[in-house]
Amino acid sequence: MSRYDTPVTEQLGRYIAGVSLRQSDVLRRLREEVASYPNSSMQISAEQGQFLQLLIRMLGAKRTLEIGVFTGYSSLSVALALPPDGRIVACDVSEPWTSVARRYWREAGVEGKIELHLAPAVETLDRLLAEGAAGSFDFAFIDADKLNYDNYYERCLELVRRGGLIAVDNTLWHGRVVDDGDQTPDTLAIRAFNDKLHEDQRIWLSLVPIGDGLTLALKK
Repeated sequence: MSRYDTPVTEQLGRYIAGVSLRQSDVLRRLREEVASYPNSSMQISAEQGQFLQLLIRMLGAKRTLEIGVFTGYSSLSVALALPPDGRIVACDVSEPWTSVARRYWREAGVEGKIELHLAPAVETLDRLLAEGAAGSFDFAFIDADKLNYDNYYERCLELVRRGGLIAVDNTLWHGRVVDDGDQTPDTLAIRAFNDKLHEDQRIWLSLVPIGDGLTLALKK
């Protein structure tokens, strides 16, 4: 008997979305616009966005980090789940992509919750640490360049409080993590990152097979 009970086929995926997905109109329209972009695969799935919202509400999060904004689907999802005084510090390097995000944040009425930093994320995170922000965040979401995942994780682990959560996207990497013939830098980086977190006693850990793999690290 297989240890993995129910493979998610295309048909079953549509059923899951049909009975569980509650996507607001503004999120749906952002998703539809980005679907025509050449880099549309960089956007998280609608199911992941809703799962992030659930995590935010369960944590009672108010202060969050986002590493990698793209066109803003994940930050919009989180912002909509935050209370009125909730805030996101968002890090990205692309003005063109984040200009799309800003447009939808504004339309959804959450632009005031999001503090966007257009700079390398390591620089922004280091500045937050230098300003004494260690332990002041409830949640962090990492979805940016894979070679820097470990750098982002270590800084986020300092910045989130005890009992705070770090969520990391793409940790199944379209299945390439189990392809021994794939020795590309991004795949090697994700394999090493996954192996590191498996042994990291500073966190409680789960890798959830939603979207392209979402690793959850709860800080002890």
